[in-house]
Amino acid sequence: MSIRVFRSLSEAAQSQLPSAVTIGNFDGVHRGHQELFRRLCTEGAINEWEPTVLTFDPHPAAVLAPERAPRLMSTLDERLRWMNQTGIRQAVVLPFTTEFAAQTPEEFVKRVLQEALRARLVIVGDNFRFGRKQSGNVGTLAQLGAGAGFATEIVQGVRYRGVAVSSTEIRTRIERGQVAMAARLLTRPYGLTGRVVTGHGVGKKETVPTLNLDTMAEVLPAVGVYVTHVHDVDSGRIWPAVSNIGFRPTFGGDRLSIESYLLEPPGEAPPQRIRVDCLHRLREERLFEDAAALKVQILRDVRRAQNYHRRLAKWVG
Repeated sequence: MSIRVFRSLSEAAQSQLPSAVTIGNFDGVHRGHQELFRRLCTEGAINEWEPTVLTFDPHPAAVLAPERAPRLMSTLDERLRWMNQTGIRQAVVLPFTTEFAAQTPEEFVKRVLQEALRARLVIVGDNFRFGRKQSGNVGTLAQLGAGAGFATEIVQGVRYRGVAVSSTEIRTRIERGQVAMAARLLTRPYGLTGRVVTGHGVGKKETVPTLNLDTMAEVLPAVGVYVTHVHDVDSGRIWPAVSNIGFRPTFGGDRLSIESYLLEPPGEAPPQRIRVDCLHRLREERLFEDAAALKVQILRDVRRAQNYHRRLAKWVG
């Protein structure tokens, strides 16, 4: 069953059931978000309430404080797909505007939660704020909810191996190159998606041939060499790979490039759109004295990546 997506309050009001609601941006739909969604779905199933995510596009910070708006790890479509996989059946995606932000907490609860969504339960984190100038907090929500017919449940953050799971923490890990830990916090590898573009041709002639990715991703792993999986977005085929994210200093590069060397043949029809999933960082990018020295290092990287993929395949199997 696919998730239903409503783009306005009038559309959302057409839902047949009362709802159990959570509110947020949910960038990355990480381990903590997933736990919250499971709780929402459990309560929905018990009480015959529709598990509903209320989210916004664009991110509220992009409207209220653009200079502080976070770089996002995921697109709206990706977030909706991952929500669907956790059992969420309904998402309300509201345009976030200055007019919407100007609502008082009382107006938000009445117009959005009570009238449009017919909320019976609202689950939020303990740092939840809402309403004009973020004047409402979890205490405000609980007080207003009691008069509007819904209960308020406050959930504590999730910790994994001593780390507090949050979108901010995961962004930091990715940008430091700690992609293996980021994957554990996300419950999936962090991926970069985009078109395959023509490179400079140097790799094919002097080192090894690669697929060059043009991506619009806002969060990029630290410059370096990574063990990766390359997915053909159109066919679904997956190749083990080793990828370089960097500036190609050996060849005097001054623009960031993302190049992936497939460890298995690409076939007769190379992919046109790919996702590069970052599994493990092998090393920093370095300047080599010439292309021959770089090729020697690349072959070492390939052997290490092959060993990693063999261990991964054995563990998964």
